[in-house]
Amino acid sequence: MTAELPTSDTEPGRVAAIDYGTVRIGIAITDRRRTLASPLETYTRVSRQADAARFVRLVKEEGVRLFVVGLPVHLDGHESAKSREATAFGRWLHETTSVPVEFFDERYSTTFATEQLAPAGFTKKRQKKRLDAVAAQVLLTAWLEAPPHERARVATPTASTDLKPLDDR
Repeated sequence: MTAELPTSDTEPGRVAAIDYGTVRIGIAITDRRRTLASPLETYTRVSRQADAARFVRLVKEEGVRLFVVGLPVHLDGHESAKSREATAFGRWLHETTSVPVEFFDERYSTTFATEQLAPAGFTKKRQKKRLDAVAAQVLLTAWLEAPPHERARVATPTASTDLKPLDDR
């Protein structure tokens, strides 16, 4: 089943990309003209309330007008359990912030991010800390470079398969 969340591709302002994870979330952001993507942070999830506060603050501080959430689909393009979790998270993000959300294929973002970080010579610990934010940057760069008709890829899980976007920790 597919359904669309409202999008804001034509509204001026910054776009934030989300590399969704159950423990860490990579965040990247564009400039206001939406020409460059930069890694912003790797956010370590805390609780529903703390996570909601972080994303509401992100919208206010950075002027975010659109979120692009990465969908980790299978190589054949079909949904995975993680893509259903990312979709549920995207819906939660929209409900929490009132900012439109688009979903975009992120199959290779972590692989490309790892390749980008390798020459920097980071320790494994430092690389792990930066990897999710750089993966979000890779996702956002791909979204920026994609033709508009390929950008909005929306997949909505049915109510029976909806996964909780956040667990209470």
